[in-house]
Amino acid sequence: MPIVDPRPCIDELRAVLPDSVLVTDEDVTLAYSRDMAMLAPSEQPAAVVHARSTDDVVAVVKAAAKYGVGVHPRGAGSGLAGSSNATAGSIVLSLKGMDQILEVNHQDRYARVQPGVVNLDFRTALAEHGLFYPPDPSSFDWCTLGGNLSTNAGGLCCVKYGVTTDFVMGLEVVLADGEVLRTGRRTVKGVAGYDLARVFVGAEGTLGIITEATLMLRPLPEAPATLVATFNDLYDAGAAVQQIIDAGLVPSLLEIMDQTAIRAVDDLHRMELDRSAKALLIAQSDSGGARAEREMDGIEKAARSCGTTELHRTEDVDEGNMLLFARRQALPALEALKGGSLVDDVAVPRSRMADFLCGCEEIGERTGTVIGTCGHAGDGNMHPTICFTPGDEAEYERAKDAFAQILDLGLSMGGTVTGEHGIGSIKMDFLAKEIGEVGLRVHRQIKNALDPQGILNPGKLFTP
Repeated sequence: MPIVDPRPCIDELRAVLPDSVLVTDEDVTLAYSRDMAMLAPSEQPAAVVHARSTDDVVAVVKAAAKYGVGVHPRGAGSGLAGSSNATAGSIVLSLKGMDQILEVNHQDRYARVQPGVVNLDFRTALAEHGLFYPPDPSSFDWCTLGGNLSTNAGGLCCVKYGVTTDFVMGLEVVLADGEVLRTGRRTVKGVAGYDLARVFVGAEGTLGIITEATLMLRPLPEAPATLVATFNDLYDAGAAVQQIIDAGLVPSLLEIMDQTAIRAVDDLHRMELDRSAKALLIAQSDSGGARAEREMDGIEKAARSCGTTELHRTEDVDEGNMLLFARRQALPALEALKGGSLVDDVAVPRSRMADFLCGCEEIGERTGTVIGTCGHAGDGNMHPTICFTPGDEAEYERAKDAFAQILDLGLSMGGTVTGEHGIGSIKMDFLAKEIGEVGLRVHRQIKNALDPQGILNPGKLFTP
C-alpha cells in the first residue's frame, strides 16, 4: 500500500475525537508500533486512536477510507506474528479501552463482549455465573478477546474444547467503508446464508474490525485433576500421547515441554524440575468424579507403558496450578535465557510430533542456535522458541535461519506454519508455500471484495 499524507485524515478526526482519544505524540505512537514478535518489521504510525465505542471505530475507518490511510487494529499487543504492527503514516486503532462485558445470558449460555476484554478477566467474571469460556492462550492474563478472535487463538484447552472460532456465535464488524455489519446468531443452530462471522475470525483485521462478539459458553467444569510425567526420550513421550488419543481419552489439557524448556523454567523459577528429563508431559481432566479418575488412570497407564521415569498425580487444585505454572512460564523462561527469542508456531499431525521435536533439536545443532520447545501435545501444535542475544547480529541471523527451517520442517510433515498465532507479517512467504497460487488468488479476491482500497491492516497475511 503506497504511503499517503495522513495529515488531512488526522485533521478531520481531530474535529470529532477528543485529544485524549486521538494521540499523535511520537513517543506514544512509537510505543504502539509493534507487538511481541521480535522478527516482524514495523514502522512508526502517524497517530493512535484509543477507541471508546463502535462509533469511534466507524469515524476512524470512514476518514481513513476517504483519504486512503492504513488502519491497524490492535488489542493488548501480545501477538507473536506482527499482526498488529504498524506501517508508516498509518493509524493504529487501539481497541483495548472497549473492555465491557455487555451481557451474560445464563439461560442460553452466551455472552456479548467488546474486543478489549482481557481473556482471564472474562473467564473470572463468568465463573461467578457458573459458566466457562474455554479458549485460554498462554498470555490469557493480559491478551484481549479481540486479538484472540483476530488470530483464531487456541491455548492449552484445545484438545478437549477447540479453538476460538468454535465459540463464536455472532459478530459486530466495522467494514472497510465504515458500514457496520452484524452477523451470526444467538441460537445454538443456524445456517441462514454464508457463515460470515467465521470469515472475520482469524483474518487478523484485514477484512473488518471486530467491535463486539457473541460467544458461546459452557457450564463451569469440575476442578481439574493433574498428572505430570517425565521421559528420557522424546519418542517415548510422543508414544504416550498417541496411546492416550488411541484409547479415546479426551483430557482437558495435554501439554509437552522439551529438555531445554524444562531447564529454562527451572533456571528462572527454581521449581526443582527433573533437569535430566528429555520431555515433560502435563495432563489434566476436568470431567470430575469417577469419569476424571478413569481418564487419569488411562493417561497414567499410557505414560507408564511408554517408559515414564517419574510420574505424579494430584487432585489438589493449588498443586495442579503450580505444576501448570511451569508450562505457562515456558516462553518467558526461554526468552530470559539470552534476552531475545523468536517464537515459532507450527502444528503437525500428532503422529509426527516426536519427529518434529527431534527435528527441531537437529536444526538447533545445525544452525548453532538454542531452541527450546513447548506445545499442545493433544493437537500437535508446537512452539519451538529460538533464543538469541539482542544486538548480536550474527546470532540473530542464525536464529532467523532456524526459524525458517522449522517452518519448512513442519510443512514437510503435512503440517501448517501457524496453529494459533497467525501469519501476520512474519510468515507471509510461508503462507504462499502452504496454500499455493490458487489459495492465494482466492484470498486476494476476498480481500478485494471487502477492502478494495487495502486500508485494513495493510502488509499482513499476503501481498495484494
